[in-house]
Amino acid sequence: MSHFLDRLKFLSKVQSTFADGHGVVTNEDRQWEDAYRNRWRHDKVVRSTHGVNCTGGCSWKIFVKNGLVAFEMQQTDYPRTREDLPNHEPRGCQRGASFSWYLYSPHRIKHPMIRGRLLELYRAERKTGKDPVEAWGAIQADDNKRQKYVGVRGLGGFLRTSWDEVTEIIAAANVYTIKKWGPDRIYGFSPIPAMSMISYAAGSRYLSLIGAPCGSFYDWYCDLPAASPQTWGEQTDVPESADWYNSTYLIITGANLPMTRTPDAHFATEVRYKGTKVVSMAPDYAEYVKFADLWMPVRQGTDAAAFLAMGHVALKEFFIDRQEPYFQEYARKYTDLPMQVLLRKHGDGYVTDRNLRATDFAGNLGEANNPEWKTVVYDRKSGAFVAPNGSIGFRWGEDGKWNLLEKAGADQLETEAELSCIDARDGVVSVGFPHFTPGEDELLYRNVPVRKLTLASGEEAWIASVFDLQVAQYGIDRGLGGGNVAQSYDDASVAYTPAWAAKVTGVKAADIERTGREFADNAAKTRGKSMVIMGAAINHWYHNDLAYRSIMNLLHMCGCVGQTGGGWAHYVGQEKLRPQAGWAPIAFAGDWHRPPRQQNSTSYWYFHTDQWRYETVDADALLSPAGKNRNKGDTLADYNVKATRMGWLPSAPHFNRNPLDIVAEAEKAGATDEAGISKHVVEQLKSGKLDVAFADPDNPVNWPRNLIVWRSNLIGTSAKGHEYFLKHLLGAQNGVMQEGGAGKNCKEVKWHEEGPTGKLDLMVDINFRLNSTGAYSDIILPTATWYEKNDLNTTDMHPFIHPLGEAVTPGWESKSDWQIFRTLAKTFSGLAAKHLGTKRDLVALPMQHDSAMELAQPYGEVKDWKKGECEPIPGKTMSILKVVERDYGQTYNKYIALGPLLTKLGNNVKGIDWNTEQEYKELGVLNRTVTEPGVSKGMPSLEEDIAVCDSVMRLAPETNGEVAHKSWSALSKKTGIDHHHLYAGRHEDKITFRDIVAQPRKIITAPTWSGIESETVSYTAGYTNIHEHIPFRTLTGRAHFYQDHEWFLDFGEGFCAFKPPIDLKAHETVPDSVRKKPHLTLSWITPHSKWGIHSSYQDNLRMLTLFRGGPYIWVSEDDAKSVGIADNDWVEAINGNGTTMARAVVSQRVPRGMALMYHAQEKNVNVPGSPSSGKRGGILNSVTRVVVKPTNMVGGYAQLAYGFNYYGTVGCNRDEQVVLHKVEDKDIDWLERPLTPEREAQRNPKGIGKK
Repeated sequence: MSHFLDRLKFLSKVQSTFADGHGVVTNEDRQWEDAYRNRWRHDKVVRSTHGVNCTGGCSWKIFVKNGLVAFEMQQTDYPRTREDLPNHEPRGCQRGASFSWYLYSPHRIKHPMIRGRLLELYRAERKTGKDPVEAWGAIQADDNKRQKYVGVRGLGGFLRTSWDEVTEIIAAANVYTIKKWGPDRIYGFSPIPAMSMISYAAGSRYLSLIGAPCGSFYDWYCDLPAASPQTWGEQTDVPESADWYNSTYLIITGANLPMTRTPDAHFATEVRYKGTKVVSMAPDYAEYVKFADLWMPVRQGTDAAAFLAMGHVALKEFFIDRQEPYFQEYARKYTDLPMQVLLRKHGDGYVTDRNLRATDFAGNLGEANNPEWKTVVYDRKSGAFVAPNGSIGFRWGEDGKWNLLEKAGADQLETEAELSCIDARDGVVSVGFPHFTPGEDELLYRNVPVRKLTLASGEEAWIASVFDLQVAQYGIDRGLGGGNVAQSYDDASVAYTPAWAAKVTGVKAADIERTGREFADNAAKTRGKSMVIMGAAINHWYHNDLAYRSIMNLLHMCGCVGQTGGGWAHYVGQEKLRPQAGWAPIAFAGDWHRPPRQQNSTSYWYFHTDQWRYETVDADALLSPAGKNRNKGDTLADYNVKATRMGWLPSAPHFNRNPLDIVAEAEKAGATDEAGISKHVVEQLKSGKLDVAFADPDNPVNWPRNLIVWRSNLIGTSAKGHEYFLKHLLGAQNGVMQEGGAGKNCKEVKWHEEGPTGKLDLMVDINFRLNSTGAYSDIILPTATWYEKNDLNTTDMHPFIHPLGEAVTPGWESKSDWQIFRTLAKTFSGLAAKHLGTKRDLVALPMQHDSAMELAQPYGEVKDWKKGECEPIPGKTMSILKVVERDYGQTYNKYIALGPLLTKLGNNVKGIDWNTEQEYKELGVLNRTVTEPGVSKGMPSLEEDIAVCDSVMRLAPETNGEVAHKSWSALSKKTGIDHHHLYAGRHEDKITFRDIVAQPRKIITAPTWSGIESETVSYTAGYTNIHEHIPFRTLTGRAHFYQDHEWFLDFGEGFCAFKPPIDLKAHETVPDSVRKKPHLTLSWITPHSKWGIHSSYQDNLRMLTLFRGGPYIWVSEDDAKSVGIADNDWVEAINGNGTTMARAVVSQRVPRGMALMYHAQEKNVNVPGSPSSGKRGGILNSVTRVVVKPTNMVGGYAQLAYGFNYYGTVGCNRDEQVVLHKVEDKDIDWLERPLTPEREAQRNPKGIGKK
């Protein structure tokens, strides 16, 4: 019946009734239901996830209809957590549920795109008969041609082109750059491999094969907590979210769980029903504050002061007033508190120096192997000093004693380390502790019990335990006399009392005192079930490592680390790449060449975007009078150059010459092997003919030339100092509001009067959506979305590995990242065979953590060969030099196959090595072998993405029980302890890609990580250190309260001290037009958003609709009222770094003195021009500038040794301040005008030059 007749017969459509009139039978057309029914009909469901660095790691059902993605829903088939715990599902959030919008949105990159002017230039050169490499070279040789396309980056002008042409251009640029400048002038940046491991590996494998460096991300994002390597020798290891439910006392600070850990927040809220107390620390009324029993409104950047005061309470009441047995045992066995420290005379008193070593005793305490790396305790049982098992000296060169059993010496006698000598002291001395609170003394002298010791040299010395020094550092009165100790918690004049902390933080002293007491008391009663959940909000400050160390101190005092339900829980990005050992050799081509080039990105961008030229932070002002301070007068950039020269940090480029040419010249001079080439390089360095590139970063010889970005929005999300990227790296229109000049003070870095602009010859972005990075690139390649490729995904938050699945084929002309780089490798190989052939490349490698090279520089003493303090010795006082032979014409053949080094050299992770011959054979069967002629014929194939996934899992102990057996057996040999029970039940397991497509699978316990997978405890960091007696990978083998490296002592950071936020002074550089009108000077805070994850989803129509539809800045009601700002007014945030335009959100949840701009809002959605700069109104990072910290540069020293994404300078940006003022609607300029030659030429704000 028709719809029309139905309507006419509406009143007579009931034919009969039933069930006493409760039911009716009608006669009507039901086609109207099709709209609803068809909306949810589908042809198939495919498992996938979102590779967006949110840590959720949520498994999703992707519903496909007619070959298109129709919608997505949460998967609900995760294996059960445990009977006594809530499950990890359902997992997901509003952002993930909206992702399918992107696949068919206007933002989708559908075809290869290239800047029109570049394409025109290239085609013109090719028409003259030049081959691709010659054509590219001709463009670069003519600065007018080069500037023609460089100068319009960010101004549109893209044209669609073919895959063949665009890959030819990229390959030609790479070949030309390698030949003229060197492979280390090519740079690749991609973050967070855990979110889509194969996609990351696609680019990193290509780059590593051609000798180009891959840039780190964890430190650049400032998500890397430097305190973790400092304290534990571990990059980051954290509990799964389910372990929150095992805690009985939770402090949450800097981690907005409901917003940023949405799928897991329920664990923290549900545990309250078991009686767990939750304390939230946040300056604003954040979402996680709602779930707290106590809110501490801590002043931004002062968390360390609050935690140090809690530590004061815990130490006094549980170690001094009474000795809690559990805390005593834990401190003695698992921390450095019993370790002895030498005191150095300073003025009328003393200051702390280095740890006492076996070499300080006659006969080296019987230790023949690495005695200078074996720290010392006083043994109460024998009444003598001993070198206990577990220090780093036992890790290398011998087996069986690298453990935390309470034993020492050749006879392995039982020991009991003494924490304090107060009852058996030889004296009491006054020790000065560095202090940094403005208006208070720089050294606080406190009395410490000590012993007198005659050293092997015959010199007499005072020594004290870390414990006795730490108690004094906290200002606790032990009846030893002297000043600067607290008479009560109410003594606000003594640092680290609750009353003192209240002055600094704005939190009530009573709340700090009570929380410190409750936290410790709970830990004492539960054996460590007190936990601190923390995150980026406290880690993004310049002194972030001190904030974190203040928390770690409290946790270790209370015996929480390594106990289920206790410890630290640091969550930022999706960092836990669980099958790391299987992934790394494929990702960095370690199956073909070793070592790869890897670079810490913070230092890289600091120099290559010329932010060092604008440095206002005086390094000398950060020093402590307690240090030796032999680098006084150096700038922050100078420290970085020295660190690079001494082999602590990498540099890209490394030398100011093409590394291929360096080898060729060495061979021409008579060198025949690696040793001879190294000798030649050393001679060149000593003569000054060769130096590190960072010593002259503005010399065109040292510029980065090609940049490939994939899986990232580098320019729009993580570019701290965004406008400096635009100005100096890209040569684009920019909003830098000041001239660079502070860099003139550098001693080690050459100053060029005019700062260069547009250093990059080529920038390539590989993306599925058009964002800021694509807008400023020269070429954009369309990649598959997370629903269009096969990949692997793991996370910190749960113990499962699961896939990304190809629900539909990549849309339009897009390809998966593996396909893109495989294609590029093939094109590159053809050109390289002609222009490069086989070359020998010199790779300079910093002394690596988790290798014997971390024993390079003993005692924490700094010796600079450039100053003549020692000889430049590769691997000892400077970088290790390795020669790698590259047959560039075989790059593609190597890319598509698993190389032979896995059988020749085996595999390793974190200092553990094992054989992989069996797995290699199995992969030849599972993946089939390569049939294409070339160097890789007959080897296991990596041509397809699923084969790569299976290779990663077959080689990793987390997904292959046999590899777990091999790796644990290797570790057991080092520790002398049998660990096989940890994996025994899963020895035969081999997880494949098809397994995880069926259901997420729980990983196998592996020595890569310090937690275990068990049916009795949740995964938590440090568990095997405590329960299996495996040492922390530190100098002492224990968790560190004390750092004895010279640079740490120079900057007063031997012990954790409170340092307030630094003044970057950028807010002082503001135009008079702004100064003369009502304005605010505010702290600039950039937390993560509810409506996006980084920049993803922020431009999604659904998420934009849920909030303001464009960029916004939150300010307090009182601040806004004082300068006439109303809700939704346009405002400009400005300082010397740049400007940002946004709408104001006026709210009572924001405290006075703070502006919040959620990360990361870009300028491609509803952003007008800035009235101050005349340029587009910027992003959240337009008003920031990155600053580096010297203590993060230390290397070659136990846990303070470089590792990719492990240790190094971090991209902090939270100390920044801005000036905020209202912009009237009539003054809003959308810059909707044609590009004129005049506008094109005016790249800087008016009045700002090139400096």
